Amino acid sequence: MSKSLLSLAVTAFVLSGCSLIPDYQRPEAPVAAQYPQGPAYSPTEAASKAAAEQGWRQFFHDPALQQLIQTALVNNRDLRVAALNIDAYAAQYRIQRADLFPAVSASGSGSRQRTPANMSQTGESSITSSYSATLGVSAYELDLFGRVRSLSDQALQNYFATEEARRSTQISLVASVANAYLTWQADKELLKLTEDTLKAFDESYKLTLRSNEVGVASALEVSQSRTSVENAKVQLARYTRQVAQDQNSLALLLGSTIPDNLPAAQPLAADLLSEVPAGLPSDLLQRRPDILEAEHKLLAANANIGAARAAFFPSISLTANAGTLSPDLSGLFKGGSGTWLFSPQINLPIFNAGALRASLDYAKIQKEITVSQYEKTIQTAFQEVSDGLAARQTYNQQLQAQTDFVNANQDYYRLAERRYRIGIDSNLTFLDAQRSLFSAQQSLITDRLSQLTSEVTLYKALGGGWYEQTGQNRPVSDQPPKA
Repeated sequence: MSKSLLSLAVTAFVLSGCSLIPDYQRPEAPVAAQYPQGPAYSPTEAASKAAAEQGWRQFFHDPALQQLIQTALVNNRDLRVAALNIDAYAAQYRIQRADLFPAVSASGSGSRQRTPANMSQTGESSITSSYSATLGVSAYELDLFGRVRSLSDQALQNYFATEEARRSTQISLVASVANAYLTWQADKELLKLTEDTLKAFDESYKLTLRSNEVGVASALEVSQSRTSVENAKVQLARYTRQVAQDQNSLALLLGSTIPDNLPAAQPLAADLLSEVPAGLPSDLLQRRPDILEAEHKLLAANANIGAARAAFFPSISLTANAGTLSPDLSGLFKGGSGTWLFSPQINLPIFNAGALRASLDYAKIQKEITVSQYEKTIQTAFQEVSDGLAARQTYNQQLQAQTDFVNANQDYYRLAERRYRIGIDSNLTFLDAQRSLFSAQQSLITDRLSQLTSEVTLYKALGGGWYEQTGQNRPVSDQPPKA
């Protein structure tokens, strides 16, 4: 028995390195080597530091926003779920990896049974006893063709994918908090602008009423002035609602209420963000966690093919134990009471109506699906960065033009007011100037918000938001989880 057991152990050791997992080759990125060029894009320059390595504390200059991001990273529930998913997949990997090793268990049992006289062969009642203690291995599969190891590799790649998913969740959370905060500040500025404009409209309306009473202003002018007041009231109610809803949205992202000790917010016109370098499209393959997540899922699908291939070959499982057996508890560990069991089992698939072939085909198809998903993730990342670069250049031009438009409307408003006061023009011209200035100022705030949110989106698209400080070296571990 010892020789056969030794030979099986040697054979298992020799063949345990056998793997039927296909050789993995990373698919070529289905995107151009450079980002688009043209009038909508600013000239790209080589970056000394990748955007993904720029800490969010250096990218966002507003201390209030920095505090909110820190609060969200501690309390956000989606981020907690992502972290718990890592622990869950680590546990699944350890469960699957445990199949590579024999499970040793110890057991003990005892029984006493009375047999009545009418059931006894001797015609007398009797009491029989049996006690045993065993130590052994039950149904340990010799991984001759790498089926168990393939499944373990699949579980490991799924674990790595969840780590990258957590990174994606954090990066998205940082960007979402920033965009929610900027939207909140923009709506507050729009609310303040509407309040000031409503006061101006109301004063103009009262002045027009007095002018109408003395016969200077017509009923049409009074009606026009009133429409401006009522429209401003509508805008006031809308922005009041939006500010409240913005606070609620921000609180949801934070996972808690907005801190009372929040520093004073900087105006939207201030220098709120740092400019991020674009780099090259190839950088996305190494920086974007969603791309790395998709690749780990591809590796998992590749490992699953190895498991499906191994199912075509025989599988051998071993059951062995040794222990003692005695009719008396006192004699359980005395000499001569030893017992052992060795029970190898081989399973050879002969006919299964094509189930194994179908399983292999399914595994290959799943891999092809995962390849397409991986390539689509790269294409999406390329598009997001390209859109961000186009937005950067065009928003700069748009914002400058809108600023000039506001200045022109301010001049128009001052001239119209002066001419109205001295009686050269009617109140209608002055009302038109007020409405035009109000509309231009609203557009300037919304354009500035769009510019800022596009920069935040570009920062996210380039993989920024993982590091708190620039230069922080916190790579994702490529080691299996510890047992």
